[in-house]
Amino acid sequence: MIEKTTSAYDYQLLIKHLLYAPVFYNPEQEIVYRDKVRITYKELRKRINKLANVLTNLGLEKGKTVGVMDWDSHRYLEVYFAVPMMGAVIHMVNIRLPVEQILYTINHAEDEILLINKEFLPIYEAIKDKLTTVKKLILLTDDDSKDMPDNNFVGEYENLLKGADENYDFPDFDENTRATTFYTTGTTGLPKGVYFSHRQLVLHTLGVLSSVATAIHGRIGIDDVYMPLTPMFHVHAWGIPYLSTMLGIKQVYPGRYEPSLICKLIRDEKVTFSHCVPTVLQLILSDKEAESTDFSKMKIIIGGSALTEKLCRTALDKGIDIFTGYGMSETCPVITLAYLKPSMFNLPIEKQVEIRCKTGLPTPLTYINLMSVVEGTFLPNDGKSIGEIVVRCPWLTMGYYKEKERSEELWRGGWLHTGDLAYCDTEGYFKIVDRAKDVIKSGGEWISSLDIENIIVSHEAVAEASVIGIPDEKWDERPMALIVLKENYKGKVTLDDIRKHFQKFVDNGTITKWAVPDRIEFVDSIPKTSVGKLDKKAMRKKYVEK
Repeated sequence: MIEKTTSAYDYQLLIKHLLYAPVFYNPEQEIVYRDKVRITYKELRKRINKLANVLTNLGLEKGKTVGVMDWDSHRYLEVYFAVPMMGAVIHMVNIRLPVEQILYTINHAEDEILLINKEFLPIYEAIKDKLTTVKKLILLTDDDSKDMPDNNFVGEYENLLKGADENYDFPDFDENTRATTFYTTGTTGLPKGVYFSHRQLVLHTLGVLSSVATAIHGRIGIDDVYMPLTPMFHVHAWGIPYLSTMLGIKQVYPGRYEPSLICKLIRDEKVTFSHCVPTVLQLILSDKEAESTDFSKMKIIIGGSALTEKLCRTALDKGIDIFTGYGMSETCPVITLAYLKPSMFNLPIEKQVEIRCKTGLPTPLTYINLMSVVEGTFLPNDGKSIGEIVVRCPWLTMGYYKEKERSEELWRGGWLHTGDLAYCDTEGYFKIVDRAKDVIKSGGEWISSLDIENIIVSHEAVAEASVIGIPDEKWDERPMALIVLKENYKGKVTLDDIRKHFQKFVDNGTITKWAVPDRIEFVDSIPKTSVGKLDKKAMRKKYVEK
């Protein structure tokens, strides 16, 4: 132990310290909300102070929880700071969950104050009589509405801030204090609460920054303009709002995701850095506004679902510096990034695309191993051995909120178990081949649904594809493919055309004939989760029961 001087300040890693530098370094830099609001970092600090005073006057105490139901906005950013800086906890409510699960998460998290966007009042009306802990509500609007839905609402956000003191002395406390809670859905059961401390969020910010600010490409710097395209209710929008605020860069918040408006914001606000799931990027690039939008300054991290080589190449052709990031709700989330190493820029573009689509290299302070799902032993990084990704780093959730048994299962053996199957090549890049729950076990062989999906979407007529395993009496499971065709190909492309496409990959040795789906169906749409991932749980439920 080091000797500590009695008067020395015991510096704790608290979220409030992320806000210190930008107010001095770039106080007049803008934070933009849609085409409606512009504030500076200097004003942001004052508004955070005002919000803390409002919440204090409403009786919010340290350790208590504030729920938020909003689209991505400057208000959400203010909550990201004010609530945990007070020593309280933010519950970022997933507004895309079914109503009964929204109710469950609010009650389970024990929200005492709820900030709710006017657009979500129908949800509130459906659940208000079953809320067990919510005492007071604040209305969030874009129109400065003064009409309150009922007596539980104490006022409208902007009106409350107007009358609040702009000074607030945020306290010091233990850096291991819980700062955030949100809920992740699984294959079975109710949503699980994931939580993070101040220490974990600060270290995640610094760890990710050490990757994205020093990379050869795809980097973020003081001259960048950031816009999240991953919802702020989902894993802190990958933690990038905290990182961007610490840097003091311009930030643009798009509210509800509307592809045409997003293109306009990219164009008008000169957005250069973002992150999203593949579905969102496809929607943006397919929008009519994309035709007149210059994407050549954009750097985009893709996560949530696999980045296909086809989408990667499409983005690169538009000048987008695109690459994969990996993590999950339980990992805060970023633990790998698929940056090219300096020597790799001389490789053919096809090889560069392949690397950008890998799961990536571990971020600093992150230890990743591959564990045999049968023996529980560690496997070599030889590019062939496939095992479950298990991880240790300083920003992993310590468990599931109020669920001891599930927490122990997550952390069995002292490693966080991701449920993702992968290999690691000799360059150190991990590559996920499937979720353990999604890999298709057929006739004693494992078939990667991700590999098959990547092959399908490489067909020029295919907009989206998903592959699931369906029960088979003889072979245990066989792959089934669901395919959404592009509008101009519907009625022109047949199942035989898709099978011929598969045959090319069988002939060149990419896959075995055994991996070709027995059953292929064209569908109008593919189910998605609340954050835009392919919802294979819903697909299996529909087609296994069919």
